Amino acid sequence: MDQLPAALERAGNEESWAVADAISRVLKNSEELHSWRRHLLSACMKGLVALYSSSKDESKQEVERSMLLKLEELLGMVEEVDPDDWCSLVKTGLKYRYTDVTFLKVLNLAIQLLYKKESSFSQ
Repeated sequence: MDQLPAALERAGNEESWAVADAISRVLKNSEELHSWRRHLLSACMKGLVALYSSSKDESKQEVERSMLLKLEELLGMVEEVDPDDWCSLVKTGLKYRYTDVTFLKVLNLAIQLLYKKESSFSQ
């Protein structure tokens, strides 16, 4: 379980995300769930950065789309990110996917979630 977030950082690892979702369901009422989701959020952002950096031509759109949907889902649950992960995602995403509607929608949602007044990220 400790090595799963690192495996999730590799692009196109849908089987690992299925395992991560199963672990999340098992941890549903556990104190460890929030920490687990933070690890998943970080892995998702790092995975997107790696995907954008390696596939500058948008050749893996389905993988990107599923990871962006996962990012959106996790941001809604966690609402806090590592600033370095966030900076890398925004910088790389805007560099390579500034015309991708799905990326821009998720980015807009993320900005709204992360920079609302009571968010710890905006302080």
